Amino acid sequence: MQKRQLGKSGLEVSALGLGCMGMSFSYGTPPDKQEMISLLRAAVDRGITFFDTAEVYGPCTNEELLGEALSPVRAQVVIATKFGFRLDPEGKRAWVGLDSRPEHIRQVAEASLKRLKIEVIDLFYQHRVDPDVPIEEVAGAVKELIQEGKVKHFGLSEAGVQTIRRAHAVQPVTAIQSEYSLWWRNPEQELLPALEELGIGFVPYSPLGKGFLTGKITENTTFENSDFRNILPRFTHEARQANKAVVELLGKIADRKKATPAQIAIAWLLAQKPWIVPIPGTTKLERLEENMGSVDIELTADDIREIERASATITVQGERYPEELMRMTGR
Repeated sequence: MQKRQLGKSGLEVSALGLGCMGMSFSYGTPPDKQEMISLLRAAVDRGITFFDTAEVYGPCTNEELLGEALSPVRAQVVIATKFGFRLDPEGKRAWVGLDSRPEHIRQVAEASLKRLKIEVIDLFYQHRVDPDVPIEEVAGAVKELIQEGKVKHFGLSEAGVQTIRRAHAVQPVTAIQSEYSLWWRNPEQELLPALEELGIGFVPYSPLGKGFLTGKITENTTFENSDFRNILPRFTHEARQANKAVVELLGKIADRKKATPAQIAIAWLLAQKPWIVPIPGTTKLERLEENMGSVDIELTADDIREIERASATITVQGERYPEELMRMTGR
């Protein structure tokens, strides 16, 4: 597996990471825990070194899963987790609001260290920007944790460019995690130029459009009641029907490259910048191996131009989140 550096931070990780949320949370009934432990260890065996989790996934159970699976190979892996949500004390839903107060950040860090069975968090993201806490206070709190040896690197998720600049001035930001794929290209407008200027790495989540860009989901696909895609405007029947054009474009390139649409979608992301590290999630070994195959696919300048020309004619339908969640992005 090839390696990449996240910006100028010196943090080296596998060119492809593994998003672990779906192993415990969001996509219907969670799979068998022992199977997921086996999958995580198989990923390490195949060269994946970068694993993404968060306190809110589960909540907490995803971190516990990674702690059990990865503690025997701790020296080989980079673990990223996140703070910033206030968990529901009644357990009726994962979270009940945002909370990035410095004392809460410290509490989350201590709890995450225990669940992950580690002595230091490699990359600690603010999960969503909290409008009630100045970002300078957030960055300062993480800076203290770094000085104490409890955290190595600071990251932000779904933050706006001005917020990133303000945070970076207090504590250098190693990575930004936000959605980016062929059906969500907004980061190209302001975010990517700013990250290049500041020397910050980019970690795109949902590089396969929550499964849609694999070509395995049609307008007639049904999801379990607990699958959060049921509430996403981009996954309505009408939107899926309209957005098939993106998958057809990927399929056309994939046929020529003897690859799959998923592999082309990830290869396209990898071709954008050398400091981009996508984190596709999966719960299946064959999908993990398929995704890893994208690293070896070389898209030529002509391929990229063809994708650009064709995608420019496609207008993706539907917001990526409901209004409540959209308000938490880009702050």
